[in-house]
Amino acid sequence: MAIFLTENSRVVVQGMTGSEGQKHTTRMLAAGTNIVGGVTPGKGGQSVDFAKRSIPVYGSCADAVKSTGADVSVVFVPPKFTKGAVLEAIDAGIPLVVVITEGVPVHDTAAFFAHAQAAGTRIIGPNSPGLISPGRANAGIIPADIAGAGRIGLVSKSGTLTYQMMYELREYGFTTAIGIGGDPIIGTTHIDALQAFQDDPDTDAIVMIGEIGGDAEERAAAFIKDHVTKPVVGYVAGFTAPEGKTMGHAGAIVSGSSGTAAAKQDALEAVGVKVGKTPSEAAQLMRDALEQLLVH
Repeated sequence: MAIFLTENSRVVVQGMTGSEGQKHTTRMLAAGTNIVGGVTPGKGGQSVDFAKRSIPVYGSCADAVKSTGADVSVVFVPPKFTKGAVLEAIDAGIPLVVVITEGVPVHDTAAFFAHAQAAGTRIIGPNSPGLISPGRANAGIIPADIAGAGRIGLVSKSGTLTYQMMYELREYGFTTAIGIGGDPIIGTTHIDALQAFQDDPDTDAIVMIGEIGGDAEERAAAFIKDHVTKPVVGYVAGFTAPEGKTMGHAGAIVSGSSGTAAAKQDALEAVGVKVGKTPSEAAQLMRDALEQLLVH
């Protein structure tokens, strides 16, 4: 199995007619994703030709859902239009909305996340590389050729560290790799993904990548202690980050002793999560954990 995204997912791309939308739709199609349409206001009735097929464009998410039964939307629209696009997808009844856009105003995210919770829609992102269930489907910008299907679940705040960890563990493969995004407000948390991987019978072990700022990793540690029985390996980016300076992601800022990489590592190790000092060390810890599973 996989979490959140499978070969049966019916995906629409909001902003498919734009340059980024077209580029990544091409890549998602090549990865086997079942893309059933694009959504661009004012361009309903048109189509976009890709290598092996022509994808219809709808003027609204409601039209796309009515015509295709879409149950996933991937959002490739500029920041100032993102709130409207996500609200439209939610109101159309799409249960999973993957927001790739970076630079979305926090108050916009807060508004559409609250709307999503009330409607029962899962948001991934914003500022997310999306998620991939290798060999099944790819919703976002994660390169599909890094690693194949396997038994590891991966959840990460960082896009590039998602890619690196997939490469480091490519010989084992993944059920699903999900980039939850690094903004101060995100729709899907480490805890959400940990619960889904815990419940997935095909996921044997979990890699969790965090970073400085906030307390998401500490809260995840408490959740792991009470609810996760599968091996979890961690990595926390930002051990050398200076206090008070935002590092890369809008949510990656340390204030005093709060939100430091060391504090997060301590919290995770206190509940039995082995934490690597580098991505490569974390990958080796995961190899060791998988070998232990095989022994038992």
